[in-house]
Amino acid sequence: MQVKKAIIPAGGYGTRFLPATKAQPKEMLPVVDKPAIQYLIEEALASGIEDIIVVTYRGKNMIADHFDKAYELETELLKTGKLSKLEDVQKISEMTEICYVRQKQALGLGHAVYCARKFIGNEPFALMLPDDIVQATRPCISQLIDKFNRYQSPIIGVEIVPEDKVQLYGIVKGIEVEHRVLKIESLVEKPQPREAPSKLGIIGRYILHPCIFDVLKSTRPGLGGEVQLTDALLKLNEYQQLYAYIFEGTRYDVGDKLGYLKAVVELALQRDEFKEGLKKYLLEIGEKLKLDLT
Repeated sequence: MQVKKAIIPAGGYGTRFLPATKAQPKEMLPVVDKPAIQYLIEEALASGIEDIIVVTYRGKNMIADHFDKAYELETELLKTGKLSKLEDVQKISEMTEICYVRQKQALGLGHAVYCARKFIGNEPFALMLPDDIVQATRPCISQLIDKFNRYQSPIIGVEIVPEDKVQLYGIVKGIEVEHRVLKIESLVEKPQPREAPSKLGIIGRYILHPCIFDVLKSTRPGLGGEVQLTDALLKLNEYQQLYAYIFEGTRYDVGDKLGYLKAVVELALQRDEFKEGLKKYLLEIGEKLKLDLT
């Protein structure tokens, strides 16, 4: 069965970005000139995903508004002759039909995924977390879909993370079965470096079977009092083999302030309209930093 549906969890309070996220969802913070969540929608559509459900939380109506039709704005842009801007705005609402479901309590990622079970039904699905923007020649979730089609088993996107950062990630241990693909032996959520089974950190891309919902239903709150998806995957791995895939591409952790800043700079450098001016500015800043260090 083909992977044609995706879940994007957009709950949580975005506390790492306060006060900016006091009234604005962290998923709507602009990365250059697009909100972070739009990068995921575009990646999903470029990977053949047809149906997208966004799991929201109280105060996140701005997400739905962004992808909705904006009649007043479009009329004003047409009236003032700003046709290129009008085209950009219209493209957003015409991308795809997005469904929304409300997570009534902030009970963790596992609970957010469980909230989308009726939308998914009995089909395999992609899970994409908006904290991670991945730039790749081939979309990251498309890479995972390929491996899922080969093994017909749940597959998790991973990358090698610095040893002093493993406590920030779910970590997997596995046996390599082909280049970049591992058969998972164990998973642990945010271990201390000395207890981590590897340095393969789970990033926000998964292809899962709907049987994960039955496991999530019986998964008790874990770290932080939340229903952890990693805990449910560990249980699932007891009777269904899971795989990990070391994806190709560059990941930006836009849920982290420094990662967000890096994403803005590096993605802007990929744009012709900003590239030369930004390069010049960065070189000037670099010279000032050299002087400060001497």
